[in-house]
Amino acid sequence: MGRRSDHSREELREIAVTAGHRHMDEVGFAHFSAREVAKRIGYSIGTIYNVFGSYDALILAINGRTLALWRDHLLRRLSGVQDDRLRHAIIAYFEFATNHRHAWAAIYDFRLPEDCTPPDSYQAEVRAIFDIVIAEVRQALPPARKCESEALTRSLLASVHGHCVFAMNGTFAMLGETSPVDAALCRVRDSVGSLMAE
Repeated sequence: MGRRSDHSREELREIAVTAGHRHMDEVGFAHFSAREVAKRIGYSIGTIYNVFGSYDALILAINGRTLALWRDHLLRRLSGVQDDRLRHAIIAYFEFATNHRHAWAAIYDFRLPEDCTPPDSYQAEVRAIFDIVIAEVRQALPPARKCESEALTRSLLASVHGHCVFAMNGTFAMLGETSPVDAALCRVRDSVGSLMAE
């Protein structure tokens, strides 16, 4: 790739995020290297930090790309689905995590310093996924309980996430669970069903 003057700042940002996301998807957060990203795009590490401002900002940009891809995958999976949409949403969760194992895990592996908050653009990507799932949970609840959909969604996401992590790290296999997706769906249905029965 060319030298610094070959690309505008915005072009360079996009090139670095694309290469960085590919690198993250290959090796995961623990083995991620900003220098490797710079090498892949033919620029110096100093140029990378000049564009993003810091290592943390680079990781947030890469994780933000993962979140955007995840959102798009979820929307595609739910498109045109009429019945049992929560099941399809859970399947989409497991699919994306499996197909982008390292990049998906990096969302959770990376931590900002306690005195820092993610930029609004990053929080918007997180919220976009959350809002899609909230809408599906709300749809499944009776009218009198729809106001509880946001709090319930947080708990359900935690449950599905735990099932997904156990599936991918081999814990469920050791415990004899052969269908983590179905197990997660059962827990979701139990929770939703308990509210409908009250």
